[in-house]
Amino acid sequence: MRALQVEKYLTPTPIQIQAIPHLLARRDLLGLAQTGTGKTAAFALPMLQLLAQTPAPKGRGPRALILTPTRELALQILESFRAYGRFLSLRSAAVFGGVGQKPQVDALARGLDILVATPGRLLDLTAQGHVRYDRLSFFVLDEADRMLDMGFLRDVRKIIAALPKERQTLLFSATMPKDIASLADTMLKHPVRIEVSPVASTVELVEQRVIFVAGADKPALLSAILLDPLVVRTLIFARTKHGADRIAARLARDGIGASVIHGNKSQGARQRALNDFRAGGLRVLVATDIAARGIDIDDVSHVINFDIPNVPESYVHRIGRTARAGASGIALSFCDPAERAYLRDIERLTKLPLSVIDHPGARQNGASAVAPIALGRRFASKGANGVNPRRGHADRSGGGSTRHRSHSGTPYRGREEPQNWRSDVSL
Repeated sequence: MRALQVEKYLTPTPIQIQAIPHLLARRDLLGLAQTGTGKTAAFALPMLQLLAQTPAPKGRGPRALILTPTRELALQILESFRAYGRFLSLRSAAVFGGVGQKPQVDALARGLDILVATPGRLLDLTAQGHVRYDRLSFFVLDEADRMLDMGFLRDVRKIIAALPKERQTLLFSATMPKDIASLADTMLKHPVRIEVSPVASTVELVEQRVIFVAGADKPALLSAILLDPLVVRTLIFARTKHGADRIAARLARDGIGASVIHGNKSQGARQRALNDFRAGGLRVLVATDIAARGIDIDDVSHVINFDIPNVPESYVHRIGRTARAGASGIALSFCDPAERAYLRDIERLTKLPLSVIDHPGARQNGASAVAPIALGRRFASKGANGVNPRRGHADRSGGGSTRHRSHSGTPYRGREEPQNWRSDVSL
């Protein structure tokens, strides 16, 4: 409780309200929760309490194992456990690939209560005899659907086979494909099922917008948007590693500093970029989907999908990087003609059509000039009852207009693209 006061945790989230009593009662749990719902605290807090109250068995193996798909998530979960358990005498560490294993082996040799791990490195260390599970009483499989997407399901099954049969098991997933449902059936015993939001739903406080733009015009449009002072802290998603590098190089030529994180970057470089972004020394971070669930940073004002993801579930996780901790945010997607099918898949999954934005930066009728455009929240211009006096209609969450009109004043309908672009539309 002292640690929660330090962290300024005052009101539990819905998943915490539902999960914590069952976990304190030692029940297995199946949790369906999208990213940003307070899931880590939902399982970390009761586990810390039970571990602190229960005498530790003799030995050095971990008493709790949290398995997660990426290095970023492993470090993030470890940081949370250490923050929440700062006044407890519990030892914790993380093991993951991409770095030398000796410091991790040394930490295991000293003895641990809590181990956070990615599947590949954990299997390697287990095969080498550095990890034992004879003291294990808690097992958490986090981001199970992401494990499936990344091809880790076979490794996960091997790890589960090595664990003691008598344990408390938790499985969390944002979606529930058949393979994950089958895995849950085999690893959970009479679990409590908690679903705090519809599967694959998007964060309500995120304003979701799309700009139709030719692929060749995307870099210039991105630079124009990032020059707007209202774009405070931005996470940009690219589909490929090389694409992310090209985006950062173009931004550098335009005088906009940005760092990149993807699978080819060293762990040290990725962590430095994340730390700079978290501390505010860096306002633009370019990433592949490796970061879609691996970044938990408050005050990300904008998420920009430079490339629309070809897997619609990835869109849900990408935009969940903004509007965290009760804040609001803007998710903006650049859509060229080749990506229309991906956009339709996203809208079909989320059951929410994205607002189409007029802007002067997309090529229409041969014009390709890009002008700076407003892409932020103009709180000061809002009148009473959330009405923006510049627009003359309700502004639902403090952002710009999400009802866009043609020059004739007629609202655009469906997926029709306007033939002319307005330069005064606040995004």
